[in-house]
Amino acid sequence: MVKQTFVDTETETWFDFEPVPGTKLLSLAEPVPEGSIYRLRMVAGTVIPVHYHPCDEYVYVLDGTIETAGHECKAGTFWFTPANTKNGPHKAITSVEIITIRLGKM
Repeated sequence: MVKQTFVDTETETWFDFEPVPGTKLLSLAEPVPEGSIYRLRMVAGTVIPVHYHPCDEYVYVLDGTIETAGHECKAGTFWFTPANTKNGPHKAITSVEIITIRLGKM
């Protein structure tokens, strides 16, 4: 039986993203096998270095300002990075919260 799933993002547990101090993740869904939808929080000054994903990635800025690949992105900005394309660096100019969607293995 298929049913709707609800996530209360105010009461669910956020996890430290160990490879990058100053970041926390909240898993929201797995839209496709091995895919992911996360909320990500970054403390101001946090940097996620250049990296690559073997899948497409979609990002929406919910709050704050983040610089990525030399572009300053504020709340309401959306960006797309195709699979196997240089991604980042991502630098939190202010404390920032984003939603990331990956349609495949990270």
